[in-house]
Amino acid sequence: MKYFAGIDIGSTAIKISIVDENKNLIGSKISASGSMFYKYAQETLDALINELELNNNDIAYIVATGYGRKLYKEADENISEITANAIGARAAASDFGEIKTIINIGGQDSKAISLDNEGNVVNFAMNDRCAAGTGKFLDVVALKLEMDVNMLGEHHFRSKGTPLSVSSTCAVFAESEIIGLLGNDHSIEDIVCGVHYSIAKRIVKLVKRVGIKGDIYFDGGPALNSGLVNAIENELGQRIFVPKHPQITTSFGAAIMGVDSYNYENS
Repeated sequence: MKYFAGIDIGSTAIKISIVDENKNLIGSKISASGSMFYKYAQETLDALINELELNNNDIAYIVATGYGRKLYKEADENISEITANAIGARAAASDFGEIKTIINIGGQDSKAISLDNEGNVVNFAMNDRCAAGTGKFLDVVALKLEMDVNMLGEHHFRSKGTPLSVSSTCAVFAESEIIGLLGNDHSIEDIVCGVHYSIAKRIVKLVKRVGIKGDIYFDGGPALNSGLVNAIENELGQRIFVPKHPQITTSFGAAIMGVDSYNYENS
């Protein structure tokens, strides 16, 4: 049996997926990117191979993607994260429906991707000018509210009133706005809810730029935040699909492409 690795080297995290010859996901691993992208990517891949009781010779093809993809010289191929994300989303949601719109929120950027009937990327929009509306912003909010970022979703659903307005488009100013809301004795729950809706409004604007069609897929680390998912669904007016492991969609797609590339080169 041959195996194929997809390595997604992002600005804040390294995600690696390994699939078999039939494109079935057999394992994945996530680690912080740190300052040495190549070193941590190699260590994460070695750790995953060891966990799966494989050896390096079992990996027939490696595809790198993401922000630091060109830094991983051992890759047989490197591809755009937009393409890898689209392929991974369609595969991960194969039992859900026909995915034609993807929302991806990463550590330092957010994207909306539109696909055609065959799953090809026909349009995409990206916000990478400011941390507001990204995973990094949620980390800052959690730190300011003195809670773990994983608790934001739980606090969201405890909010009883209208979501507070957090209107700043800059993460630094939004942080100051949150401090002001705390000073005015607003509850943490209402502030968290307001933050989620402020992000949701930005995301919906991105999605509308590429066009809303078909079923919508949401991935990236912030997709684990149930409160943010709820806010985006309410702003869109429709349900969205969140995979079981939303952080690895892009690396999964890269691994799948590795199978196709290997078969093509050896046909």
